[in-house]
Amino acid sequence: MPFRRHPAWSARPVPWFPKAAVSDFPKAAMAFPHLQQPSFLLATLKADSINKPFAQRCQDLVKVIEDFPAKELHAIFPWLVESIFGSLDGVLVGWNLRCLQGRVSPVEYSIAMEFLDPSGPMMKLVYKLQAEDYSFDFPVSCLPGPVKASIQENVLPDSPLYHNKIQCPPTGGLGLNLALNPFEYYMFFFALSLISQKPMPMSLHVRTSDCAYFILVDRYLSWFLPTEGSVPPPLASSPGGSSPSPAPRTPAMPFASYGLHTSLLKRHISHQTSVNADPASHEIWRSETLLQVFVEMWLHHYSLEMYQKMQSPHAKESFTPTEEHVLVVRLLLKHLHAFANSLKPDQASPSTHSHATSPLEEFKRAAVPRFVQQKLYVFLQHCFGHWPLDASFRAVLEMWLSYLQPWRYAPEKQVQSSDSQPRCVSEKWAPFIQENLLMYTKLFVSFLNRALRTDLVSPKNALMVFRVAKVFAQPNLTEMIQKGEQLFLEPELIIPHRQHRLFTVTSSFLSPWPPVVTDASFKVKSHVYSLEGQDCKYTPMFGPEVRTLVLSLAQLITQAKQTAKSISDQCAESPASRSFLSWLGFGATDPNSCYPGNDLDEMGQDSVRKTDEYLEKALEYLRQIFRLSEAQLAQLTLALGNTRDENGKQQLPDCIVGEEGLILTPLGRYQIINGLRRFEIEYQGDLELQPIRSYEITSLVRALFRLSSAINRRFAGQMAALCSRNDFLGSFCRYHLTEPALSNRHLLSPVGRRQATSPARGPRLSLRFLGSYRTLLLLLLAFFVASLFCIGPLPCSLLLALGYLLYAVAMTLLTERGKLHQL
Repeated sequence: MPFRRHPAWSARPVPWFPKAAVSDFPKAAMAFPHLQQPSFLLATLKADSINKPFAQRCQDLVKVIEDFPAKELHAIFPWLVESIFGSLDGVLVGWNLRCLQGRVSPVEYSIAMEFLDPSGPMMKLVYKLQAEDYSFDFPVSCLPGPVKASIQENVLPDSPLYHNKIQCPPTGGLGLNLALNPFEYYMFFFALSLISQKPMPMSLHVRTSDCAYFILVDRYLSWFLPTEGSVPPPLASSPGGSSPSPAPRTPAMPFASYGLHTSLLKRHISHQTSVNADPASHEIWRSETLLQVFVEMWLHHYSLEMYQKMQSPHAKESFTPTEEHVLVVRLLLKHLHAFANSLKPDQASPSTHSHATSPLEEFKRAAVPRFVQQKLYVFLQHCFGHWPLDASFRAVLEMWLSYLQPWRYAPEKQVQSSDSQPRCVSEKWAPFIQENLLMYTKLFVSFLNRALRTDLVSPKNALMVFRVAKVFAQPNLTEMIQKGEQLFLEPELIIPHRQHRLFTVTSSFLSPWPPVVTDASFKVKSHVYSLEGQDCKYTPMFGPEVRTLVLSLAQLITQAKQTAKSISDQCAESPASRSFLSWLGFGATDPNSCYPGNDLDEMGQDSVRKTDEYLEKALEYLRQIFRLSEAQLAQLTLALGNTRDENGKQQLPDCIVGEEGLILTPLGRYQIINGLRRFEIEYQGDLELQPIRSYEITSLVRALFRLSSAINRRFAGQMAALCSRNDFLGSFCRYHLTEPALSNRHLLSPVGRRQATSPARGPRLSLRFLGSYRTLLLLLLAFFVASLFCIGPLPCSLLLALGYLLYAVAMTLLTERGKLHQL
């Protein structure tokens, strides 16, 4: 639709130049020839970008784009692009589209979106320069790592996006550059602004889907990769006449040559050849360029060669994607599925290909497998292996699941059955599943390994396991994955070797399409070998190794359900003020009464219910996928050893008995790391020297220790004589001056099996109890209550001493009677 001028732009009619309005600038330039230099226009724009408000600057830019010729606009274009999207080094943020939201800054948001719209003034400027065959230098040093390394090694990258564009620097030059046309230059900056700018601070809570950048990506995808219509929508006509959609004067590699010809992917830069594109492909050159730029800038950060050598992108490739980056890639994948699935039924199959098929239809058929699949697979492998084990992995997970389900974005929506059962995956998707077999199988195994290392008691982690299990449990999906594995594993007399990147140039490179391969087994093998290498070791998803991992996950799910229930029970028994009372010393100070490492305590009973629901359904889905019997699941429950001791506490972590005592098993280590079980550890040393507790006053405890130590040294002999008496006085002194023998305590160390011996300690006085907040608070309460009855501090102290004396006498008698019963 034509660009509409925003109302805010006419609010302040500020002149563009000091002595002439924008409409009069051509006349002024003619009157003053020195003003015709493009540097004057650029300098004025730079000055006004600081002094004028955002709405006025955009209004002036619209007028400049309409009134000035391409020759003068050519000079301001690089600066304008950088001022919008920020610098490639991340120093300048430009318009900060990644944080611009309509609900926060509605005026600025509306103006920016209309200015950068596919039919807006900025794209009109791009096409105006495109028609004049201008080119702009883009530094190779700002490209993704594998592409930059390839070009610097004088090897032509595999993507046709870079062909015929690499310019070697002249003598004394500062580096390699790409010669890009205006549309490519604009899209390079737009795509790289997602990753070149600094990540948003954690304190700034911005929802990615509401930001201007995310919505612009969606608009560009809908415009240049349309799901309806035969060609991308043409550019709106200008008031002065028609403005046809221009094609690049030096076209990029023709679409017809994109096939699976990997034999030309490694060529020396000096061998860049000019290829005459089919004129019919000009109508989709923008669509091809947009997709290639997005894939290269967002996904091509890890080389396939490095992955195949190390089976994982390693430290040399240090790029770390952000959650925002992953969400934008997911948007791209969802739209690509809708774009590819918009083919008519009689055009969807390659067997119906004919020369009469339009380039856009050819592009739809080849967009995902030929541009996205390989780079996305390596990108996902890196994320699965290096992403932190926290809830932010949900973004990567949903991106992966979106790619695995192209039927969700097909135009023919299957109606859900009345009994709310998941819909059956049609057999028409079998070729897609077979040609993306590793996306389903190997990444599923990678997810299992991640799930075995996460805390499944957390509702967010439980939800991720549930989501994966639900997707793979869709009817008929498991059968099609198994069929794909059978096709790959079936023996053949002649194993199809994948084309190596160092093979020589074949004459079929310039042919419109490679020969159609009808052998399904060959297609699956080619897919696996192209990504994993000819000598790869494939682990079947339904083989014994993966089944063992699934059983381990099922066991941990059962364990997590029981742990969540125990946490819920403890939370129900504990009042809200327990933590405060424990701080004061009234409550139990048992460190095992809470389970660290999960967010159940923060979310309450509803979180426990969700966790249990997610895990229960995930277990059922896993049982359906791998055909686990009820007996197997029952054995897993019994193997957990979920019995409890007489105190109602959970058993010790899973251990085996060794020569030196108990040894933790891998399951036991998992239980300790995730707070599922723990050893009951208590202090076994001198009670006077135990660490100062949180409910004690540090300075007061230390002062009381010094005082009691001085008293014990001074009166050690007298205290020993009193405690050695056999009468009531001796019993009274022993009750206060001695502590229980160490041999009477329970030794719970997993490696201590020798008889513990208590060091000989004589009678001594301990004043440490006076250093606790509880004791001081009780004393203050007692004096406060006494003051209410007009009792002074001294009489109150005497009453407290008398009360304690009666209590001590009673406890002495009970203690001595207990000893007589033990004898």
